[in-house]
Amino acid sequence: MGGAEFGFELRVCAWAERHWTPADPDSCVLVARQLGTQRRRWDTVLVEADPAGLRARAAFGPEELDADLLDVVRHAPADWTYYRDALPDPGYPWRYVREAIHRASARGVLDERKRSNRIEIRRIAPYPDWVRRIVAVENKPDLDASAARALADQLERDVALGLADEVWVATRADATRALVTEMPSAAGVLTVGTPDDTDGDRTDATHERDSLSVDVAWHPRSLDPDATGVRVTDHGDPTTFEYAPAAEKRETRARIAERAYGRGWRAYADTMRPDCRAFDLRNAADGSVPYCHAKGREQTAAECSGSCADFAPEPPGWRQRGWPIEGGPGTAVKRLLAERRRRRRPGLSERDDDT
Repeated sequence: MGGAEFGFELRVCAWAERHWTPADPDSCVLVARQLGTQRRRWDTVLVEADPAGLRARAAFGPEELDADLLDVVRHAPADWTYYRDALPDPGYPWRYVREAIHRASARGVLDERKRSNRIEIRRIAPYPDWVRRIVAVENKPDLDASAARALADQLERDVALGLADEVWVATRADATRALVTEMPSAAGVLTVGTPDDTDGDRTDATHERDSLSVDVAWHPRSLDPDATGVRVTDHGDPTTFEYAPAAEKRETRARIAERAYGRGWRAYADTMRPDCRAFDLRNAADGSVPYCHAKGREQTAAECSGSCADFAPEPPGWRQRGWPIEGGPGTAVKRLLAERRRRRRPGLSERDDDT
């Protein structure tokens, strides 16, 4: 992902977190990036959540529940029960289920005990039905007519599958004409107007004044995740397909929502090097974006690594002596982003900030 596209994606995520209008006005909105399935990954994912259900989800901690943990937690009984009697047949050896039970117990999201050499389980709380809608957004800042035609094919597949409730593409305002003519009518189009975000000569004050201007150029058609979808299995042959049952889609949506809950869109710091002297966060367009003083511009997630020629690690004293902030500036960046992510997930305790 190029620097312009990475920065554009972060800005769209920040805008959506603050300004997205959910279908149900009282819904909470969680925003994540680079999520999906083995076959398809979306740039931005918005989960419109039931507020009470979202708060109840916090009982299982700030980290995502992977597919195996989710299966165990959702079917765990209210009272102590032998695990094979409590859980549905997984269709694979039970030893893998036992491994998931042990992991869930270690995480504190499930109670486990051994009685008469049998493993019994009990839920810590009912797993809530907290997801109302899922919205997928493709971010293509520099989309011309040729690129639009290529993207249109993928969006057609998204519409046919109907895994998300809506699919959108976000692009710069000057690409409107190409988009509207080439995109499938069921996909929505967001046009984003913003100053030249990647200009390294701009001052911090200018960055603070940036604000995205987002308009709807085309409204999407609502899809039906509860209906059987169509999945094209050979991208070179659109007539080669298989049906995706509604039950399978519901399971996939639950897993995507869990990933969105655990990761959010600020997890980029986990794969970058905020402990580099040149790393900084700058305010731009409703959110913070990474900036590299050595390069004099916003860097990409791929560029910001220990192998970068400009990488200059923080002195050990910054971390050991608590100067200027306990743990050093790199740790402070991660702590700040984790706190902002936690604020969007009501019900989490303060001790979960550093998790």
